[in-house]
Amino acid sequence: MKTTELLAQAQTPDGTVLSLTRRDDEFVILANGKGLMSSRLYGSEQALAELGCRRARTQKKPCVLIGGLGMGFSLRAALAILPKDAQVVVAELVPAVVEWNRGPLGHLAGNPLLDERVRIEICDVAELLQKSSARFDAILLDVDNGPSAFTAPENDKLYSPRGLRAARAALRPGGTLAVWSAGEDHSFERRLAQLGFVVAVERVRARLKQGGPRHLIFLGHKPLPCNAPTPVRTLARTPVRTLARTPVRTQSR
Repeated sequence: MKTTELLAQAQTPDGTVLSLTRRDDEFVILANGKGLMSSRLYGSEQALAELGCRRARTQKKPCVLIGGLGMGFSLRAALAILPKDAQVVVAELVPAVVEWNRGPLGHLAGNPLLDERVRIEICDVAELLQKSSARFDAILLDVDNGPSAFTAPENDKLYSPRGLRAARAALRPGGTLAVWSAGEDHSFERRLAQLGFVVAVERVRARLKQGGPRHLIFLGHKPLPCNAPTPVRTLARTPVRTLARTPVRTQSR
């Protein structure tokens, strides 16, 4: 019988206990004993980065923000399509999650923290957005279960009108806000449009080969000024890979 090994534990500011475990070659992070993410289920994390960075990768010296490090899969996917002069800021609330990615989890996504384009900020992504103005070409949010946050109620502040205004202000003209969601949320889609985003919704399968449920990526594009120049780079479109993921997320992994 396969046994589960407890590798490490940490606590989020709200008291949630995060546990890093391993069973054979699978790593799992638990939140208060419930499965949060698995090293075998990460396809839509890749899709979030690939869809969210499609426009940013054509810019000169693009700057991208990722809300939450997790196991590093979104970060690796973003780095794979962004140019060499890019900067990727990762806002992670729990320092231990960063250390896990530098240690036992590092090999899973190819040690993305070693990439010189990456900058880690130990902070609440919502607070970082409030302090930023026209800084980012793309903002990727994979927090809680999406806009209908329920794992940590305080995550609602990210998806409230105030939080979305902060995200829009933090984007450069033409920038993209990408939000992962476990399911449909028409009120969130309307909220994005009401706050001035040009909205698109991408539906991706949890398991590409085996089928399974569909997840959503909400894309909110900040319009360019009418006289804005065209992008300086033109690259081939990167196919979106969608494999699988766990349904419940929190900001701090």
